[in-house]
Amino acid sequence: MFSGVFALSFYFSHRLMMTWAGFMCGIIGGFVSIQQRIKTVSDEELVLLTQSWFQVLLIPIFGGVFALVLYCIFLSGMISGNLFPLFYIPEPQNDTPDTAFMIDILTKTYPLTGQDLAKFLFWSFVAGFSERFVPQIISNVVRSTTEPSDTTADHGSEKGSAK
Repeated sequence: MFSGVFALSFYFSHRLMMTWAGFMCGIIGGFVSIQQRIKTVSDEELVLLTQSWFQVLLIPIFGGVFALVLYCIFLSGMISGNLFPLFYIPEPQNDTPDTAFMIDILTKTYPLTGQDLAKFLFWSFVAGFSERFVPQIISNVVRSTTEPSDTTADHGSEKGSAK
């Protein structure tokens, strides 16, 4: 179903939307992860899995959602470095963003180079393959924003305990 939507959006708009590409790579990563885990599942667990197809199919969907969250993290610049992709992001036509700008963000945001495209597809796959990867990034960001910035109290107690 998602592949059909991806193909139709490409066919009618003649654009490869990065959101769909990332979502599809996340779904594929989720399916590969399931295949890797099935090798180690006992017969009893296999019987349980066959009775809960919804749960089995939900894992790749989560992978696609995590890939979209990771895409937003990349676009925001919250993580950066040589391992992560860079993107061209269009600027608003007016001083303030409007609906046309939001559509441009979805349809005209592209990796800067071929290497950045490969990095994006790789990390989208990883987001689907490793269930904990994106939640750990989110936890690290939340933790870094909620930690107290004043650490002088800690340093003072360390000096006191050293005496």
